[in-house]
Amino acid sequence: MLRFLLHYGIHFLVPLAIGLLFFKKHRFRVVLILWAGILIDIDHLLANPIFDPNRCSINFHPLHGYWAIGVYLVLFAFKRTRLLGAALLLHILADGVDCCLLFLQSK
Repeated sequence: MLRFLLHYGIHFLVPLAIGLLFFKKHRFRVVLILWAGILIDIDHLLANPIFDPNRCSINFHPLHGYWAIGVYLVLFAFKRTRLLGAALLLHILADGVDCCLLFLQSK
């Protein structure tokens, strides 16, 4: 239950909090952009099974790979693409926390 709450809390509540706290003028647009980071889960369609609750997404799916994370960091580094990079990195953070909890659960 903790895994579920943390994983989806980071996916949905953290972007909402960021938008409401730091982007008062454009909060709706910012929250939608940050939520759009979940679209990188499209790469799950390449896996068999598509969804496995006991699989770590990090470096398993192409858009969750280390090279992709490097691209997301570069996007975050530039002001023009910072919000997109933040959306993608928040998604990776959510999945990373999930992987850590999955690892701890298996011990």
